[in-house]
Amino acid sequence: MPIKFFNEDTGFQLKERTRLKNWIDKVIQDEGFMLGDINYIYTSDDYLLKINKEYLSHNYYTDIVTFNYCEEPTINGDIFISIDTIKNNSTRFDVSFLEELHRVMIHGVLHLIGYDDQNDEEKAAMRQKENYYLERLKNLF
Repeated sequence: MPIKFFNEDTGFQLKERTRLKNWIDKVIQDEGFMLGDINYIYTSDDYLLKINKEYLSHNYYTDIVTFNYCEEPTINGDIFISIDTIKNNSTRFDVSFLEELHRVMIHGVLHLIGYDDQNDEEKAAMRQKENYYLERLKNLF
């Protein structure tokens, strides 16, 4: 499957890769698109801050940076995720590390599909989709 997982300056190892790949592919299909190539790159806060500064001119920490290479209807992109921020946010939002990680993983895919979160209405729609697909993950296998 054309979903790949990489690490940059973190020892994080993703478990249940096949299950997660199937889930992501199903989300993309359910949204009316086709899976192309998606790379998930798990990083530290400092590594992602460097990416954020260099490519987006944002000087702040974040949980995710998504680079969209889509050519509709095919979904392609690189999704950088800070494991440090996922850990911190899981505590902050009182959810498990895996739930927060899965939310951010699908958040990146939703951005690739075309969802945005620049205003309150878009954020609410994005959160609704995230919740829907997180629930679907629980029922997958």
